[in-house]
Amino acid sequence: MIVHDYFGGVALSGRCPPGLARKNNGCLPPGQAKKWTMGRPLPHDVIFYDLPHELMIRLSPPPAGYRHVRVAGDILMIAIGTGMVAAAIEDLGRM
Repeated sequence: MIVHDYFGGVALSGRCPPGLARKNNGCLPPGQAKKWTMGRPLPHDVIFYDLPHELMIRLSPPPAGYRHVRVAGDILMIAIGTGMVAAAIEDLGRM
């Protein structure tokens, strides 16, 4: 799978920050357990990030009105505007 290949390479290449690399949890910062639910909007306190450009060009584009984001060790497809979680690839660091 494209996403697992991309993020597996990042975690395995040692590009995690030093404190996270030795935790062997896929580069997750402390306290970043799953804080989202499928079919519900992301909570306001959840921090999400755009996917790296190299990965976005390899993925199929999301449907109109949606975007892909990374939340901790998960890739989510969320609705633009509401933040509703429509799809997920979970636990990227546990391959």
